[in-house]
Amino acid sequence: MNLLIAVMMSAAVMADPAKPEAPKQDAPKQEAPKPDAPKSDAPKSDQPAVQPAGTPEKAPEKKDAAPASPYVLGYTLKDIDGKDVDLSQYKGKVVLFVNVASKCGYTPQYAGLEKLYKEKMGKGFVILGFPANNFGEQEPGSDAEIKSFCSSKYNVTFPMFAKISVRGEDAHPMYKQIAAQAKPIGGDPQWNFTKYLVDKDGNVVAKFDPKVKPDDATMNRRIDELLGS
Repeated sequence: MNLLIAVMMSAAVMADPAKPEAPKQDAPKQEAPKPDAPKSDAPKSDQPAVQPAGTPEKAPEKKDAAPASPYVLGYTLKDIDGKDVDLSQYKGKVVLFVNVASKCGYTPQYAGLEKLYKEKMGKGFVILGFPANNFGEQEPGSDAEIKSFCSSKYNVTFPMFAKISVRGEDAHPMYKQIAAQAKPIGGDPQWNFTKYLVDKDGNVVAKFDPKVKPDDATMNRRIDELLGS
């Protein structure tokens, strides 16, 4: 009996054998998708690249202005009587330009200027007086009044001209040209009785301040040098 049961159990095992399990395969690894590079929506520019901030730009080269001609006798001005005077007639002489005024602290220099003129006129020296109202409005009179004042007060005989402006926007072109000279000759007159010395060729060669008196040794020595005396 027991043998019969064992035989039957053995037959059952053989009839339904256990299926072997298939080996497990690892699932393939999936790589994460690579993000696309960000696209720029900015339009492409044909303009050149902007210079980085803080980089100094190269300044354009400046050309030096041509110096003004020193020749100052190329003008025609009205004299104190209203007559045209061509200054080129003074070429060959040593000339002293003086902007004058009747109500200035330096007005007494008229006497010294007249003396200087008479001492050296025979050697080829002349003084030209240019009345101007630029400084403290110290020359307010008319040309006729200026002439009367100079004659009666100081017996002035050197050539006097009609009133002009000697500095500023309305300055006479002759004085603008003088002011455009290189220093120490150039620059506007500082005040009444500024003096500019012109050589025999008509070139302005020296400047003397208002405080320099007509008998100043340095100025007289320079005049004599130009006269050749």
